[in-house]
Amino acid sequence: DKDYEGEFYWGQTMSNSYFPKENAGLFDSDDSIVEWLKNYTTSDDETYIRSFLGRMLFSGDDALKPVRVLSGGEKVRCILSRMMLQSANCLILDEPTNHLDLEAITALNNGLMEYPGVVLFTSHDHEFVTSIANRIIEFCPGGLIDRMMSFDEYLQDEQVKALRDEFYHGHVIAEI
Repeated sequence: DKDYEGEFYWGQTMSNSYFPKENAGLFDSDDSIVEWLKNYTTSDDETYIRSFLGRMLFSGDDALKPVRVLSGGEKVRCILSRMMLQSANCLILDEPTNHLDLEAITALNNGLMEYPGVVLFTSHDHEFVTSIANRIIEFCPGGLIDRMMSFDEYLQDEQVKALRDEFYHGHVIAEI
């Protein structure tokens, strides 16, 4: 495989927040969840911070749990709370449903459907992609496919199928 690299520049009005797939290093602390989140906001209002935790299914004393002992799903929910606190208008999510149970995935879906900004994500979770994506950008070895459509429409589209065959296998099925 050949490595690719490039550059891009954010617009002046864009602010982003990144959800890393590998996130263990973020939780190498004995801080409570509330203390950990205070590092990512200008607010010292614990009620304000707990409101974000409540949206991610943390209640009561859960917010006082040390971040070092959190399960994979709890870490994901903490990162999502952090992202909401940062008020970014562009979220970048790398496999956000990994380690989440069904209830947390539902909460994530609901939150992202109401999110007014841009969401860029990668996922192997078909249901998640189907519920969130309205534009599909696929990076293929032979080119890029960019379509404004749902994921299921993308999978059924004959032009997309022909492009994928060409870009992955070098076959030209039809002029597109």
